[in-house]
Amino acid sequence: MGADCSSLTELLLAEKIGFRGEEIMFTSNNTLEVEFVEAARLGAVINLDDIRHIETLEQSTGIPELVSFRYNPGEARFSNALIGSPQEAKYGLTRDQIIDAFRIIKAKGAKRFALHTMIVSNELNANCFVETARLLFKLAVKIKRETGIRIETINLGGGIGIPYRPEEKAINLNELSTKISALYREIIVPASLDPIKVVFECGRMVTGPYGYLISKVLHVTSKYKEYVGLDACMADLMRPGIYGAYHHITVPGKENWPHERLYDVTGSLCENADKFAIDRPLPEIEPGDLVVIHDTGAHGYSMGYNYNGKLRSAELLLRENKTVQLIRRAETIDDYFSTMRFPGAPVEI
Repeated sequence: MGADCSSLTELLLAEKIGFRGEEIMFTSNNTLEVEFVEAARLGAVINLDDIRHIETLEQSTGIPELVSFRYNPGEARFSNALIGSPQEAKYGLTRDQIIDAFRIIKAKGAKRFALHTMIVSNELNANCFVETARLLFKLAVKIKRETGIRIETINLGGGIGIPYRPEEKAINLNELSTKISALYREIIVPASLDPIKVVFECGRMVTGPYGYLISKVLHVTSKYKEYVGLDACMADLMRPGIYGAYHHITVPGKENWPHERLYDVTGSLCENADKFAIDRPLPEIEPGDLVVIHDTGAHGYSMGYNYNGKLRSAELLLRENKTVQLIRRAETIDDYFSTMRFPGAPVEI
């Protein structure tokens, strides 16, 4: 297990948790020099997002022994609906740049090389990942043929989805592994590139199903539609508002009631996008009911913010023995104002 980081804060968190060296991958994107410096200090795998970042890396830390590049296949590969067309993405080196980038980094002293891409997001079709493996395996062969460089690690990125809807099925990882292994034997082994380490970034799959946003119903209102107003809002869970994403909703104590009412389930921000569900069939809901929003472990608190002065909630850990532990207290008004500087405020140390 490793840590995939894209900011200075994430690098420091990875170190604090206990990750070291090549357990950490730092994927650059409009990167500050101080972030390259910190990644180098930790011995992280530096995954460059742009060919021009080679110069920035060289000036800030020097060229490390191991360097990775993020590949963007452009029109050669269609992504899924959530990410869209790769050539519209800001991430990764193009097909015309990738070979030159490896030549340049080798000439500047790099000795070990890795290859990365990220094409799909929240995908439940295993064939998408098989085809991503085919794409990178063939690219590794091309890189070896044209530059003499032997790729030692291929990172297929993230994107393995979770079944947010009750009727959806999780990817069978054993079947996926079998298909990718067959491709490895078909493409990598005959090219004399074996062994290559093949890795995934599985953050959503690991954390997503194990988080819940628990909220209380404040109001149930009838306008042109029926609305359930919660004491949580988009500041606690952004995915539905910014992506139109589905999160399953249950009402404790009413699991077996008929779902014969259509509600928009909303927060209290002054944004009409502040909705957890639109036209969702639910049991009849009353003020005071609790509402459980499922599968928020990957994009809940981590995407939280303070728009409209909303304060982020506490986090509770449910242990295997059924005890509950507070692992993050709720924010306070003092937290919200703590970074402001004005006459009479405490002097910053």
